[in-house]
Amino acid sequence: MKKLLPIILAALAFSCTKQALQLTYDQQESKIEAFVKAIQSSDETAYVVYNGGSTRVAVATDGSTKDSLDTGGTVSFYYAGYILSGSSVNASNMFATNKQDLAEASGWKISEGDYEVETVKQNDKNLLEGLRNGLLGVKAGGEYYILFSGKYGYGEKNFGMIPAKSALVYHIWVESFSNE
Repeated sequence: MKKLLPIILAALAFSCTKQALQLTYDQQESKIEAFVKAIQSSDETAYVVYNGGSTRVAVATDGSTKDSLDTGGTVSFYYAGYILSGSSVNASNMFATNKQDLAEASGWKISEGDYEVETVKQNDKNLLEGLRNGLLGVKAGGEYYILFSGKYGYGEKNFGMIPAKSALVYHIWVESFSNE
């Protein structure tokens, strides 16, 4: 019995830790939904797409039904990345951007080369899972918010100024894409 006690205690500790982590992610999903509702209440044309743990809110599109980014396509966009800490995003929770006017308005000092459009393949395994899933289906000229819990971001790892388990928001402006 003495040999089983440490195993039982370790299993209980793991179970409690796993439940606490799931609670954290569930709370983040609630914050994401509140963020989405706030956008929709201020913009009746905004629409939401859910894909693989990501929530994408389209706030500006050209209204066409033309092609959109498919799995494995290449997309070019400007972005601002935020840690979702409440029901809004602002300069105080922004961790990255390549959009010059936004950087300057936020008081960021970034070298000129950092303002170039970002071009990635949608299925690039180096992209965060939440961003990869959120990009699927975007259209050229569209403006979107892509939101996801820490489960689809950096998980239990700190990354630069982003704390472990953080829910993230990417505000993106799509310049172009190719499905070739």
